[in-house]
Amino acid sequence: MIIAFAIILVLPLVMTAISFFVISSNMSKADGPNTVHFENIQDLFEPNNEKVGKVYDEIYETIRTDPGKLESTDYLNSLSSKLEPSGSFMIVRRNDSIYYTDSEIAASKIRKDLPSYQGVTQNSDDSNGGWYIEDSQYVIRQLDFTFSNGDKGSVFILSHYISAVSGGFVIRMLFAMLVILAVTAALLIHWINSGVLRPVHDLDVAMAKIKDGDFDYMLPTDQKGEIGDLYRSYEDMRLRLKESADEKMEQEKANSELIRNISHDLKTPITSVKGYVEGLMDGVANTPEKQKKYLQTIYNKANDMDRLINELTLYSKIDNDRIPYNFRKINITDYFGDCVEEIGMDMESRGISLNYTNMVSPDTLIIADPEQLKRVVNNIISNSVKYMDKPKQRIDIRILDEQDSVRIEIEDNGKGIAARDLPNIFDRFYRTDASRASATGGSGIGLSIVKKIVEDHGGYIWATSREGEGTCMHMVFRKYHEKEADDNSVDASAKEEKTGSSL
Repeated sequence: MIIAFAIILVLPLVMTAISFFVISSNMSKADGPNTVHFENIQDLFEPNNEKVGKVYDEIYETIRTDPGKLESTDYLNSLSSKLEPSGSFMIVRRNDSIYYTDSEIAASKIRKDLPSYQGVTQNSDDSNGGWYIEDSQYVIRQLDFTFSNGDKGSVFILSHYISAVSGGFVIRMLFAMLVILAVTAALLIHWINSGVLRPVHDLDVAMAKIKDGDFDYMLPTDQKGEIGDLYRSYEDMRLRLKESADEKMEQEKANSELIRNISHDLKTPITSVKGYVEGLMDGVANTPEKQKKYLQTIYNKANDMDRLINELTLYSKIDNDRIPYNFRKINITDYFGDCVEEIGMDMESRGISLNYTNMVSPDTLIIADPEQLKRVVNNIISNSVKYMDKPKQRIDIRILDEQDSVRIEIEDNGKGIAARDLPNIFDRFYRTDASRASATGGSGIGLSIVKKIVEDHGGYIWATSREGEGTCMHMVFRKYHEKEADDNSVDASAKEEKTGSSL
């Protein structure tokens, strides 16, 4: 807005001032400190306009034929009446005093600036004896004569600058003003169009794209000023909306996948339960042994559904970062000794060989939540058991020492994982074989839960596998050092004591 007002106000004024300066430069030659000879401005003024020119010629003729008439007040009054319509007036000087004037006030102000007696009188056709008095802005034509008693006389016809400007000059100045205004308007329209209207139109198009859900339409961010700030704000908004839309799409896709998996995974055991219950109701299981088998199958399927529901509940907590943790110091040797003993009984009942190797010192500690760490181990082993396909099934658990860390490896000799699937196995709802996973009751979220828990413990996890040979899960946790913890405690106490003293 400041630029617009500056263009509207300043530019025309500056250009007009330049125009007048160029015109006034034609009046640079001066014959005295206050007057400029008329021949230097004769292109700008029109002293020989019709009315003034006639009076001038009449006075010239009177001086040539009968100069005594200029001593008659009546005659001078008649001349003045002829000059009045043109805005001019007359002064008759006798020696150094005013003999006659029809404008006493103007005559008294300009008297000292009147040109001296020249003694040369010319007609209007070849006269160049006019004067322009800058101080009073009068154009003066002078006719000299001699009174009857020999006194020097001069007749001055005075036209004010305003009334003396020629018609051609006015027309040229008006044309110049029109050109100035046209150029100003063109510049202003171009600036508003390129600096305001076009960017606003582009922004309107961009907002329409946003309205239609197209978050890929970009605006150039090389604009300056407020428009540039607006463009950058739009880009920030667009990127945030695009990110939000992408997240929403991913979430919807994940939820859709979750619902599909839940429906499929629940449908399989429910169908089995319904079939076995119908068998019991129809009397198909007509012996105690069959009835026990049917009931055991129903019980197992119910456990599968309960396990799936528990996984989904935990997944919901993971998704909202609301897993309850109870961190404490754990002796890694004692913890995994008990864990292997508990898991070993189940593996033995399934005919799976469980091998345990501990390569860390007996006093090695880590900070962990025992319950959640047990969930990690159970999920990995449960996942391994599902995909066992060898006659001799085996699971190896190894605890390895890596200086400041402890690495836990859980390896099986199952089907293995294809190289193309290996980078994605920790993603939520990802299944290397959807049909096989569904048949074994896999929900596709077990390993994503494992990864989340391990990372929340400050550790990290990855997998190595060979298809047809087996898979190994690697987890690394940082060791807990009593000395380091005591030093940290001492530093904290000292800092607290120092703070208390200063207070």
